[in-house]
Amino acid sequence: MSFYKPRSRPHLKLVYNSENRKVEPLAPRNPKLRRPKNEDVRSREYLRPDEVERLISAAKTVGRNQQRDELLLLMMFRHGLRVSEAIALRWSDIDWETASIHIRRMKRGTPANHPIYPDEMRALRAFKKQAKDKTPWIFMSERGAPITDDTVRKIISRAGEVAGFDFPLHPHMLRHSCGYALAAKGTDTRRIQDYLGHKNINHTVRYTQLAPNRFDGLWD
Repeated sequence: MSFYKPRSRPHLKLVYNSENRKVEPLAPRNPKLRRPKNEDVRSREYLRPDEVERLISAAKTVGRNQQRDELLLLMMFRHGLRVSEAIALRWSDIDWETASIHIRRMKRGTPANHPIYPDEMRALRAFKKQAKDKTPWIFMSERGAPITDDTVRKIISRAGEVAGFDFPLHPHMLRHSCGYALAAKGTDTRRIQDYLGHKNINHTVRYTQLAPNRFDGLWD
């Protein structure tokens, strides 16, 4: 029986490094580079309905795609859309006969068909009519591709500045605004859960906890 023996390589030498190397300590993290907490930047994470209207009105006055941006913000609020859900909307999601739209939820959320109310339907028809390129997606960039999440952030941030908000805005605030608006109307928590596509109702309860009518009648 033969055993494998590695071939010797006399021209190679094993070099030992006896020098003790010191490990340089990591530089302390600069506290200025840390992302601030939401509560340190803004007092709340939602807008009231009148503030949403103010934001949408501001979006109509800035940028080169005012009609698109106005419709985008309206639909994000009306349907409680995440950025990823908004930019993924297609014209085929709309049922023009029944005035409804199919909402596909991200993060394993529950999809649903939402009604489209008259003001939104008029805006959709007008926007579709003036669209130059016939594409599957509703919200397009000037380059002919679906708009990016970064573009949506810039649209909302810029509109918030024009509208005079004294705190920075971000897209997810429109989803929260939808939940709080429905809770303020006295909508049942389970119904809000289904509308927003929450798998866990604990994500919905936070809206009803801050509803202004929650304690109505306590002193009657």
